[in-house]
Formats: sequence, structure tokens, C-alpha cells
Amino acid sequence: MVEPGIGALEQEESLPQGRARRVHLAVLIVLQLVLAGEFVFLVLDRQWLHVFLVAAITAMMLLPVLLGRRLSVTIPSEIQILAILFIFATLFLGEVRDYYERFWWWDLALHATAGLLLGLLGFMIVYMLNEDRQVDMHMRPSFLALFAFCFSLAIGAVWEVFEFAMDQIFGMTMQKPMLGDASGLTDTMWDLIVDAVGAAIISLAGWRYLSRARTSYVDSWARRFIERNPQIFGD
Repeated sequence: MVEPGIGALEQEESLPQGRARRVHLAVLIVLQLVLAGEFVFLVLDRQWLHVFLVAAITAMMLLPVLLGRRLSVTIPSEIQILAILFIFATLFLGEVRDYYERFWWWDLALHATAGLLLGLLGFMIVYMLNEDRQVDMHMRPSFLALFAFCFSLAIGAVWEVFEFAMDQIFGMTMQKPMLGDASGLTDTMWDLIVDAVGAAIISLAGWRYLSRARTSYVDSWARRFIERNPQIFGD
């Protein structure tokens, strides 16, 4: 009586997973075609810095696929879609197509999104540790929320250090003048503030779901990652 129910459940879960993989492939192909066209245009226009950026963006978007095959690690398609869209919006639209200059809110919106995504990643990390039978530990939902918040904010701070280093070493303007402050300090502080807001939102949402024993995207993605990678988490 139990086995048919389990089989039916697995079949139902496989349908959205298949759709997610198809969407991931379609998004990746479309964005790669856009980048290829831009690459040719930039080479003809001899904009070598942007040529390098587009080549780096292309490699970064393909990296999860290549690493997944090389290391035999299966990453949920939804996470890969979010990652490549964020890379495209941040580096290509932001830096190459100058969306940071065209739209004053672009940088803040991306940092808020980064706070959400990194908070989600932090939740997945500690959730998988909780679910791993080889790790003898069980963390409270409140600690998971705190870890996710701190993890997201720490990565945001590291990114601001990266922006400062790129500006100082290569003469870029990743730290933009803002509200009359040409030093970039105001831009950095507002970036960290919206990072914190995004991280707080996903942390509180994750705490609410886990405290009330409800399923969420974190639960679904983490469970599927564990099930598809037995070489990491054991039987």
C-alpha cells in the first residue's frame, strides 16, 4: 500500500524538476547567444576591457554546469537559473551595458536580491548539515536564521572589498558616486544596508517556515540536492 503512493509522489515531483531543467537550458542558451553577439560587437569595436568581462561572464555562467559534470555533483536547476540570471544582471547589464549609470536603483535592487539569494544559500548549507546522517548535530530554526543572515551579510562585505580593490588596482568605478559623495562610501554603505534587509527577509521567512514545520523552497531544493548526491551525504 505504501510503495505505490511513494512512486506516485516521486513521479509528481519529477515533473516540475524536468520543467526546471528545460527552463534552465533555455535560459542558458538564450543568454549565451546574447553574450556571443555582444562579444563579436565588442571585438569589432576594440573595447578590450568589456571583451574580457563578457568572456569572464560567459565562463562564470557555464561553470556550474561544467563543475557539476566534472565533480559529479547535481545542483538543482532552479538555483542554477537564479545564479546565471544574477550574474547576467550584475556584470553584463550592470557593467557592460552601463545599467548602473542608466538606472540609479539598479545597484540597490541587485544588492537586495543578493541578500535574498545568499541568505537562501546560507539556509541550504546548514539545512544540509542538519539532514546529513554523518554529521551528529541538530540546529534550531533560530540558529539557522542567524547563520543565514550573517552568511549573506559577510559575502556582501567581501564583495564590497572586491569592488574597492578593482577600483584601486584597475581604475574601475564599481563604487559609484551617490548622493553627492564622490568617494563611493555612501554607495558602499547603502549596498550593505540593502544586503542586510534582503538577508533579514529571507532569514525571517526561513525561520517562520521551519518553526511551523512547513515545507519551503529551501526544504525542497536541499532535500533534492541531498538525494541526488549520495556520494557526499552517504546512504
